Amino acid sequence: MAIPAAAGVLVVLLAWLAGPGLLGISNDDLGAPVTAEVTKPAPCDRPDAVETVKFTVAGKTHEGTLNGCGHGQGERVDVGVPEQLPDQGTVTVRAADTSAGASDARRPIGLFLLVFACFSGGMFVYLWLSIPLRPKPAPKVS
Repeated sequence: MAIPAAAGVLVVLLAWLAGPGLLGISNDDLGAPVTAEVTKPAPCDRPDAVETVKFTVAGKTHEGTLNGCGHGQGERVDVGVPEQLPDQGTVTVRAADTSAGASDARRPIGLFLLVFACFSGGMFVYLWLSIPLRPKPAPKVS
């Protein structure tokens, strides 16, 4: 019983020390969200499809590339623009964060689910090992 419990505690401790990336939570800054207009759409038949978008920040119009496909000409999409924009040239933008309303409760909830999974696995091992083995019946001698 002590070994499964210690293994569960070790897994939870390592998960906590590994940081938020282990539970699928990233701290990447996608930049300021801006609405952009697709100026050159890309079909989805190529693996590295890149679309050209036009957006306005602080009264200046910029052109950027969006790693995506399937949007129509003139369609408006939300993109994340880097904080520092060059005066000329294209800017690489990303799709805006789709979980904008998410709170920072994702990591504690994920850690709680990991603790629950470790507890469940430990209980399964405990119950499996506590079942007495049934001896095979002796063959009948005639």
